Amino acid sequence: MKIIRSKDYTADTAWGALDIAEMNGITTRLHWTDQPYIWHVNDGEEVFVVLDGAVDMHYKQAGDIQIVRLGAGDIFHATIGTEHVAHPVGEARLLVIEAAGSV
Repeated sequence: MKIIRSKDYTADTAWGALDIAEMNGITTRLHWTDQPYIWHVNDGEEVFVVLDGAVDMHYKQAGDIQIVRLGAGDIFHATIGTEHVAHPVGEARLLVIEAAGSV
């Protein structure tokens, strides 16, 4: 059993992560960041939950870049093939659920 207080979590580097669980090839990780990630496409689907802070999620749809601001409690579901990049607005804490070993 684990109890994790996400608002207390910080990492030494941007996108540092605390592994919470791996179940049937799916990982759940708590990330802390204050810097953008990189444009990428996951190996499978990804569920991205903002726990604290805000994130501008950039994603490509029909070749055009779209941007949506996600706040605490908001969820972004990247389907297979969705190219995207997260840009935190200041510090953010995120829960990411994805296939183990995904980018």
